Amino acid sequence: MKRAFDKIAAGLNDAIAYAEGDTARGRETKPIDVRAIRLSMNLTQSEFAKRYRLPIGTVRDWEQRRSQPDSGSKIYLRMIEAEPARVLKIVEKVVS
Repeated sequence: MKRAFDKIAAGLNDAIAYAEGDTARGRETKPIDVRAIRLSMNLTQSEFAKRYRLPIGTVRDWEQRRSQPDSGSKIYLRMIEAEPARVLKIVEKVVS
C-alpha cells in the first residue's frame, strides 16, 4: 500500500512542478493537425474519413478541436501522414 501511495505522491509532485514551469518533469506531445494531414492529400473530410475508415463526425471533431485523438488514433494518423498510400493498401487489405 505504501508503494502505491509513493507512486501517486511522486506523480502529484511532478505535476505540480510541471505546472510551475519545470518542463523537465513532464512530457509534451506535439499536437496532431488532422486538417493539415487531410489537406496535404487534397481530400474532403468525407473522402478522408471514408478512405481511412474513420467516422466522419470524429474527423470533424478532431479538426474543429472539439476532441482530440486518443493514443491509438494518433499513431494511426501519424502513419497516414508519413505513408498515406501504404496505409491505404493495408486498410484495403484488412478491412472489407
